[in-house]
Amino acid sequence: MHLAYPAVLAVLLFCTGLYGVLARRNAILVLMSVELMLNAVNLNLVAFDVWLRDTLHAGQALTLFTITIAAAEIGIGLAIVLLVYRNRGSSDIDRLRDTAEPGGPGPDTDPDGTTAAAADGTQQAPEQKAEAAA
Repeated sequence: MHLAYPAVLAVLLFCTGLYGVLARRNAILVLMSVELMLNAVNLNLVAFDVWLRDTLHAGQALTLFTITIAAAEIGIGLAIVLLVYRNRGSSDIDRLRDTAEPGGPGPDTDPDGTTAAAADGTQQAPEQKAEAAA
């Protein structure tokens, strides 16, 4: 068996998966693209195992571990995508960049929870407003 045929197929699969990861905006399609990339690696592992005539079949054993990790990754990834879809109403990656809670600390908040304007006394942080109202 020539090594070039599975190697070229693996390169095509990997490039297709890489394009899918970089170009897609849907989280499920990105996960499918990652699976394509992992399958390209599996194909290379098995092809080189057969080509080198390894008596321990280390490439095939490593492929089994990779398949197991890929199955766990897709299970956890789909659970996260479904949870995000339920909470946000979209699985679009561009719309999910702001993952902070609406009332949580923002980018202009100090680690102690006060805003930059609250430090000079002009505004109060939401926690300070709640304490003052109580």
